[in-house]
Amino acid sequence: MQDQDFKYRAKREAMVETLRVDYGISDERVLQAFLKVKRHLFVDTMFWDSAYEDSPFPIGSNQTISQPYTVAYMTSIITKHYQTGKILEIGTGSGFQAAILCELGYRVCTVERIDLLYQKAKRIFEQLRLRIALRYGDGTLGWSEMAPFDAIIVTAGAPSVPHSLLEQLNEDGRLIIPVGDTERQRMMIYHRQGDTIYETKTNTFAFVPLIGREGWNK
Repeated sequence: MQDQDFKYRAKREAMVETLRVDYGISDERVLQAFLKVKRHLFVDTMFWDSAYEDSPFPIGSNQTISQPYTVAYMTSIITKHYQTGKILEIGTGSGFQAAILCELGYRVCTVERIDLLYQKAKRIFEQLRLRIALRYGDGTLGWSEMAPFDAIIVTAGAPSVPHSLLEQLNEDGRLIIPVGDTERQRMMIYHRQGDTIYETKTNTFAFVPLIGREGWNK
């Protein structure tokens, strides 16, 4: 067991170095979170030895765990603006993104629409004793009972911005969401200040489609 822990620790260190050197992720809080959260535990055992490569992996139900860079990029947007706060994640998936945010000390709420993934995430959150609020439902509608949120992060590509999510932002809150077609999306940041929403376009990514009432239809 100690040999295995050492092996995966070395792989995490190599992953963090890739994020730092190759991708320019410079926030030490984010890098330390990636060093501490064991990504291999969030994928099937057949992927454990390659879990720290900068690649997505299937997690079932035609969904994937995002590559480490994508998670680090979106997380860095949050840490740049908020040291603490309540974060809503849309698309729990494997649970890795939520675990990173939890490790950073945020109060994390997350919504998953696929029952199989919801059940898997629930089990791993319990096993790792992560204090994360998890809900099964349509993420495009947010989680109104828990609103408002300092930031909302969407881990699937949307055809347009769900208005329900914008409405659940706190004053000075930000919605981070990939918007585009089903092949490629532009990562967008929507910043709420009073009744005004400011829009910022960032890098291009490829996410699975955001399915729901205010997303893509099944």
